[in-house]
Amino acid sequence: MKFHILTLFPEMVLQGLMSSITGRAVREQKIEVEAIDIRDYTKEKHRKVDDYPYGGGAGMLIQAQPVYDAYQSVSEKLSPSHTRRVIYVTPQGSPFSQQMAEEFSAYDDLIFLCGHYEGIDERVLEEVVTDHVSIGDYVMTGGELAAMVMVDVIARLVPGVLHNQESARTESFQGPLLEYPQYSRPEIWHGKAVPEVLLSGDAGRVRAWRLEESVKRTRERRPDLYAQYQELVECRERMKKQKRLHADMLGLLERGCGQRPCRCGERILLYGRDGKTMFYTSMGAERESEFWENLPEETLAGVRRVFLHQQASVEPFQKRTGMRLIGRYRNWIYTKKEKLPVRGLYRQDAETEDGFLIRELANGQYGAYVQETLAGRAGIDEEGGLWTECFWTDLPEGEKVPVEKALWTFLSNLALEQGFTPYARLSAENAVSQNRLEELGFYGSKTELYCMEF
Repeated sequence: MKFHILTLFPEMVLQGLMSSITGRAVREQKIEVEAIDIRDYTKEKHRKVDDYPYGGGAGMLIQAQPVYDAYQSVSEKLSPSHTRRVIYVTPQGSPFSQQMAEEFSAYDDLIFLCGHYEGIDERVLEEVVTDHVSIGDYVMTGGELAAMVMVDVIARLVPGVLHNQESARTESFQGPLLEYPQYSRPEIWHGKAVPEVLLSGDAGRVRAWRLEESVKRTRERRPDLYAQYQELVECRERMKKQKRLHADMLGLLERGCGQRPCRCGERILLYGRDGKTMFYTSMGAERESEFWENLPEETLAGVRRVFLHQQASVEPFQKRTGMRLIGRYRNWIYTKKEKLPVRGLYRQDAETEDGFLIRELANGQYGAYVQETLAGRAGIDEEGGLWTECFWTDLPEGEKVPVEKALWTFLSNLALEQGFTPYARLSAENAVSQNRLEELGFYGSKTELYCMEF
């Protein structure tokens, strides 16, 4: 990802961003940061970029021409295939949030425009800006500090910037709850001991304690976020009445990835981490055509993929959005708390000989090896769903089943170790993998899900 910052003070921006985590990420070529001096593009011989506003008023205004030319200098260098956003940093913009950062992190290039004085000529803003964003309801001297804040937040979400990428997924404002209290050595400091549960080694107890503390802290410090959490809890309880069908939506909530819940009676809309995937269930509600016809446009803004949990929703949704049906799926869920037996299936120790060797690959994936040949890979996606892929065509037919079974077993046990309920979303036509999960004790949804895309 590349960050391009149009500013009157490039040294200020670079000095701030070239230290700590963002500076390390630049040096490791995980991200790129450049500051473009707007003064370099003025036609005024004294490098003047401001003038008095028409109609009078206090202060000066940055002119359109140097801003536009500075923007063009960046735009001309960008690949036509790259996605981009142009963000004007202004107190009049939409409030910056973690969800907005998630959305911005999916783009190849982000261009930040930093205002000064009384702002920037409106005409160039209309010409180039895609987003007006504010970091708070107050006025700063210029947009540089606000732009640096946003770059820092967004950069942390770029793969590889944080050496422990899980940190980006579990910190404050990931989901509606604030982060739980954290403790380090020594165990007792100033007479205060680390909570016993954190020393127990019991992942389930630790996770339950952290959730309880997050709820408590959110209720006390951010009642607005606590209200959102309560809405999520209510949605979850409703969907648990049909646990198999809603395994994907419940998995989102369990992992804290579900965003912007919207409940309309028996209907629930839930969005994935990036805001581009939406999940919908009606749970017995009627008049689907009327619902979709009257749904506010902003509810569908930015959505590119939708999972509908009832067939009755497909036709009216397609009529409203123009999306087409690309696949039918079934959810499969493992409801037991005990881990699956692994004997004869897989091992993680190369010194032993008991099943396939499982090794961690890049990007949070895992591979199953036959000797030194990769026979299959698997992982847990950001929504919490398990997936596997067996692709070694030379593998004897009799060994294909054990490879897939080993991978499903490994992922299920990994999810349980992390304190989550294992589930997978499989194509309704994938009878082989469905049979495999059934053998392992998974239960499939009786009805299908319908995936819609543009």
